[in-house]
Amino acid sequence: MKIIDGTNAAMGRLASYVAKESLKGEEVVILNCDKVIITGNRKTTENEFQEKRDRVGSAQKGPKHIKTSERIVKRVIRGMLPNHRFGRGRDAWKKIKCYNSVPKEFQDKKMIKAGKEKTCKFTEVKHFTK
Repeated sequence: MKIIDGTNAAMGRLASYVAKESLKGEEVVILNCDKVIITGNRKTTENEFQEKRDRVGSAQKGPKHIKTSERIVKRVIRGMLPNHRFGRGRDAWKKIKCYNSVPKEFQDKKMIKAGKEKTCKFTEVKHFTK
């Protein structure tokens, strides 16, 4: 089992690493998902999220767009897996767990630091949650 600390980790790089590891058969846990960052211009990123959320149908039929940090990160990882409904993509999808904080069961475990201090433009995922 790999335990990854998502603080200051670029979301795309983190997602591709986690997708590869879960396809190999490894169980992966991502902690501090609300501190994962999205690089790029903040206004552009905000506009993309807002446009996606504005395209909703009725409350009962959807499409429904996720609004929590850990689900946003997990959804990005899902996009990097082969079909998540069948076969090896489904098996890999089940091996990924995401948390906004550090649960008690993982506090004493050794974590992989995924992020570095960034000097470029970035936004944390928690900025897009409601």
